Amino acid sequence: MKKRKINGILTIVIGLLFVAAVNLISSFFSARLDLTSEKRFTLSPATLELLEGLDDYVYFKVMLSGNDMPVSPVNFQRLKNETREMLDEFRSHSKYIEYVFIDPTESEDPEEVRAAMNELVDKGLQPTQAYSKKGTAAKIIFPGAIISYKDKEIPVQLLDSHLGVPTEEVLNNSIQTLEYNLSNAIRKLSTTRKPEIAVITGHDEMPRGYMISAEAALREYYNVSYVTIDGQVGSLASISRAGEDSAKMINKYKALIIPGPKSPFSEKDKFILDQYIMRGGKVLWLVEPVLVTMDSLQNSPSTIVYSNHTNLEDQLFNYGVRLEPQLIMDLQCLSIPMTVGNVGGRPQIDFFPWYYFPVLTPNRTHPIVKNLDAIKTEFISPITLVDAPEIKSTILLTSSPYSKLFSVPDEVSLKTLVEKPDESLFTKSDIPVAVMLEGCFHSLYDNRIPPDIRDNPLMNYMSLGEPTAMVVISDADIFKNQFRTGDGQPLKMGYDQYTQIQFGNPELLLNIMNYLCDDSQLISVRSRELKLRILDSTKITDKSKPVIQIINLVIPSVLIILGGVLYSLLRKRKYTK
Repeated sequence: MKKRKINGILTIVIGLLFVAAVNLISSFFSARLDLTSEKRFTLSPATLELLEGLDDYVYFKVMLSGNDMPVSPVNFQRLKNETREMLDEFRSHSKYIEYVFIDPTESEDPEEVRAAMNELVDKGLQPTQAYSKKGTAAKIIFPGAIISYKDKEIPVQLLDSHLGVPTEEVLNNSIQTLEYNLSNAIRKLSTTRKPEIAVITGHDEMPRGYMISAEAALREYYNVSYVTIDGQVGSLASISRAGEDSAKMINKYKALIIPGPKSPFSEKDKFILDQYIMRGGKVLWLVEPVLVTMDSLQNSPSTIVYSNHTNLEDQLFNYGVRLEPQLIMDLQCLSIPMTVGNVGGRPQIDFFPWYYFPVLTPNRTHPIVKNLDAIKTEFISPITLVDAPEIKSTILLTSSPYSKLFSVPDEVSLKTLVEKPDESLFTKSDIPVAVMLEGCFHSLYDNRIPPDIRDNPLMNYMSLGEPTAMVVISDADIFKNQFRTGDGQPLKMGYDQYTQIQFGNPELLLNIMNYLCDDSQLISVRSRELKLRILDSTKITDKSKPVIQIINLVIPSVLIILGGVLYSLLRKRKYTK
């Protein structure tokens, strides 16, 4: 009996020593096991690389504080918890992560609260109204953070809300983009040198005023230049002179954007573009095969649509696509305002679907378009894929299943707004309008180059290019910003001031340029999909709620207790024999 007692004491002591040893070892090493199906608690390789490269502290000041966080249509408490968990995960991989949660409205002095709120608005954070359980306004919430690194700081909006999106989806979207929003802010703050990209001009491209918003979005990641080729080889490339024998042409820019040219490219400009691509240059082609704008319908109820000859047709065909001189009419489209009468000297405005402005729903799995909001377009055309050796083609965006083609030349009339369409004619489905091309492209000018150019060592002519990629979209207006009626101020790209809907066009542009500029890992973080596992609100009633609570809280506890009692009884029977 005494020996058994000593053995029991030794077992307890050994167990305690083992637990202490495990705790001591774990203080020097950290490891986590993520058992979720989508690996929601595992940071992406791009984020890990970013955190490992930090050399100074990053401070997160999160405006979601207090245990008295009110319940609202969007559960801020859950967003707060998810943000804290994400920052803890960041901190487990970098000693340079520090954060604090604050409530900018906690002061009892109304003037201090007003000043704090104005300061946050000036820094770029947008407030929202939180509500109590009874549906009454409770307090102003700033669902965002101010992130600082060295002598720079940046605001980050944590609530990814969109007009007309259900609250559960708003929360899910916010949680899905949490890692991207936080890591991307660190990336912006810690990047010392941005890649160079160029917007091509000189061929009656889209006026720069319509690209103010696009340019601002791009400048967060890139240095943006406007370049006119004008037959100058040095416009897109420079000569590297490591040695006279090794002198060669190298590209000046990581990527090019060609935004809606309306006048023909010369063969020399095309050749310079071709060789830029052969050297591994990336291009976003925004080329419209037909000419029509809403401006032409301002003073007339109809306008004639013509083909747009840019002299790029053979070049794009050689690379793997053909832009068809047609327009897509789609029942899934944007509504535009139209004056329908006049009452008391005031025009009466109503909205009608404009089938020439298709709204595209991204449904592909490519990281460029995965999880994007709907995309707004204007007078977009179909793209046909053609065989090109060694080129991989990927369709990024298509029309809806309820589309039809409108051939040109023909007349576009505002009568279409008030006439009921014959839906039996809208039978075309998934017409490609945006395509990704990847691989080693063949030069358009193979076997066509004069000997003095082909044999010039400084020209470094290439008939087969290095691996590269390009995106072709048959609508330049897809990245155009509107101007606010009244004061003429430019609005955010993708925002329609008439319907007051923000579309996913800005994210599409950044995804394309990130992908072309080899930031594909950054896109994978943005397009990451997390499942929001919530209770079915239709099944949670006053009668079923107690049953659900018992099943989830009481039964597991009872099973654990019964297991313990059963184990004690079996152990007692074994050792009393």
